[in-house]
This record gives sequence, C-alpha cells and structure tokens, in this order.
Amino acid sequence: MRAGRKAPTTIQCGPTGRGGDRMTPFRLVLASSSTYRQMLLRRLGLPFSCSAPDIDERSRPGEAPRTTVTRLAKSKARRVAEQASDALVIGSDQLAMLDDRIMGKPGGRQAAIAQLRAASGRWVEFLTGICLLNAATGSCQVEAVEFRVQFRPLSDSQIENYVDRERPFDCAGGFKSEGLGISLFVRMQGDDPTSLVGLPLISLQTMLENEGIDVLGAALPQHGAEP
Repeated sequence: MRAGRKAPTTIQCGPTGRGGDRMTPFRLVLASSSTYRQMLLRRLGLPFSCSAPDIDERSRPGEAPRTTVTRLAKSKARRVAEQASDALVIGSDQLAMLDDRIMGKPGGRQAAIAQLRAASGRWVEFLTGICLLNAATGSCQVEAVEFRVQFRPLSDSQIENYVDRERPFDCAGGFKSEGLGISLFVRMQGDDPTSLVGLPLISLQTMLENEGIDVLGAALPQHGAEP
C-alpha cells in the first residue's frame, strides 16, 4: 500500500448471512460509506459489509462522463478488493448533468438552491457507473446506467422550503428522490429508478447472477416467512 493512503475500514451493513442453519457461500462488500447505497442494497436481502475506498474521485480533463463513472466505479471496487481478496466487491459512482454540464454535490444550502433553480422546468440526466469485481478471479463487470428526470417549474419559495426541509447537501443534483425530492419532478425516464439514488439494483442483480448468485434463491435470513 502506498504511503499516505488509508486502508479501507470494513463494517457489517447487511444481514448476517444466516438463514436457519445455512450460510451464504459468498462474501459481498459494498465499496461505499453512502447510507443511500446501503439502504438500496439491503433491499436485495443479501448479507454484505461496507468499506469506504480512499481514491481520487475527480474527473480527468477532457474525460467523457460515461468514462468517468465507469472508471471510478471500477477504481472503488479495486481499491477495496486489495483488502478483501475473497470477496465480490460492488463499486458505484454517479454524475448529474444539465446541458452537458456536471452538477456535483452542492455541499451547502446556497449551492443546493442554485442547482435547483437551474434545473427548474428542465431535464437533468444522471449517469451511474456500477461495477461488480470478483476479487478472487479478477472478473470485472461494469456498466453505465442512464436515467433522466424532468423538473417541475419551481418557485424560489418552493425551492428554499424543499432545501430547508430535506437538506440534500450530499446528493448530486441537490435532491433526494427517495424522499420529498420526488415532488420536484414532472416525469422520470429510464430503465432502473434505483440508479437515480446511486446503485442500479436491476443491473447489479444481473451481474450477481453472472457470478452464480440467485438473489431470489439464495439462503438468506428468514424474516417472518411462512412455514
């Protein structure tokens, strides 16, 4: 490991992996500390842990957005795989774009208000890179998933009220679609709505199936299942 680079810290984020007396025969690691991605991955019911990768997440000069999100998704997975050589590692990265201009995470109230003012009444495109890396074999599946939303025409007071209520400062585009942010849209367009939150579960499930994991048939924790 290079000097000055921190090793990822792994924590348990999902179910324990025990269904009755059976154990799932794989180790799944989400290369992210994002609570939004953790919440999404829990929907699949699979046991997983989380590890935050220490990488440079900036775009490179002249780099196409699709290239950026796939490169960073792979980089995150590979970084975590250095400490999880027996795992399937999930990496993901997202960019929001308005008129081919990247909209980053606002980081504060005024920036969030400015982003939503710019998006009012317009289409915003989201590109989400998803990677599943088998650290044991080196097999790497990667995809960029597109999703678009059209914003309602929003007044300044509506924008300010929304930002003050939901404080979406750590979200690309300045909103939380899984919460009150859904009220900002007129319509949504795309194949996988979970990609809007930052982890495309439909694409991920296909990748897991390619690694021999049947999400609907895996041995998982039992939560009130009928006998």
